[in-house]
Amino acid sequence: MMKNNSLKEIGKQLEGTDSIVIFPHVLMDGDAMGSAVALCRVLRRRGKEAWILLEDKIPDYLMFLDKGFCTYDKKKVSDPDICLCIDCGDTERFRKRADVFQKGKSRICIDHHATSEPFVEYNHINTEASATGEIIYDLIIEMDWPIEKETAEAIFAAITTDTGNFQYSNTTRRSHEIAADLYDYSPDLAKISVEIYQNEELSKFRLESKIIDTAEIFAEGKGIIAFVTLKMLEEAGARMEETEGMVAKLRSVKGVQIAMLIKENDIGEMKVAMRAKEKGNVAKIAGKYDGGGHIKAAGCTINDSMENVRELMIKEVSKQFGY
Repeated sequence: MMKNNSLKEIGKQLEGTDSIVIFPHVLMDGDAMGSAVALCRVLRRRGKEAWILLEDKIPDYLMFLDKGFCTYDKKKVSDPDICLCIDCGDTERFRKRADVFQKGKSRICIDHHATSEPFVEYNHINTEASATGEIIYDLIIEMDWPIEKETAEAIFAAITTDTGNFQYSNTTRRSHEIAADLYDYSPDLAKISVEIYQNEELSKFRLESKIIDTAEIFAEGKGIIAFVTLKMLEEAGARMEETEGMVAKLRSVKGVQIAMLIKENDIGEMKVAMRAKEKGNVAKIAGKYDGGGHIKAAGCTINDSMENVRELMIKEVSKQFGY
């Protein structure tokens, strides 16, 4: 089994090299983007050639974080010293970039998902962290690297999104302590909140309406499931990234304990986003289908029809509640 390394060991690897490429997962959320940007900013300020390599569009609500750190050009990062995947513990989460990741002279994984296991030369997986952004903050502090305003904003964006603005059950005392520490760097947290929570396109509202129309309650109100197809995206003039946060909205329905949103991708697979409220273990369900995540937030990809996946997930959730 691969070793789970200390932050000091990870930091020394980054300090001792010249070029680093960072790999967040596809369909980036705020934690993946914020963590990647914060680390990239710090590394560039340390004189490193650092890039974030992407394969899909940055969601509109996170665009404010990128100040020239992201690229889609594999040729620009073709011979990296270190390849580092962030907020994911498997190359399946960035398939179209996996070839570049494997070319790294050394590879690092930084993640906080309970279903992740060490799989490359250097790993730091801390399942007690509410967000990967917390780990990046701890890494920066451990290495005594300076933090400036924009780095603090990126870390805050990572933590606030993965904790549901400090409302989800994964929020800890440490989450609040780090957020408080970030005030020392004069971030504009009000601006970040507006960008993330009050900056939605009309197309997202149209798409959400279509998704809600597909919602089905089952297991005596404890489960809810909905779906989104490529046709629905086209009709709403929306992108799949605009479904971010929708599964949490489904979970907010009174009485619901587990919510699921099935998303059709462009190669015919079904990506299932899962969220639990107080009861239920969605990581257990995701794990059965080669997925991963946390007890309260997980996901998987299944190569089957929408209807078959929908029926399968209804059965899995119903089992958890004895139906």
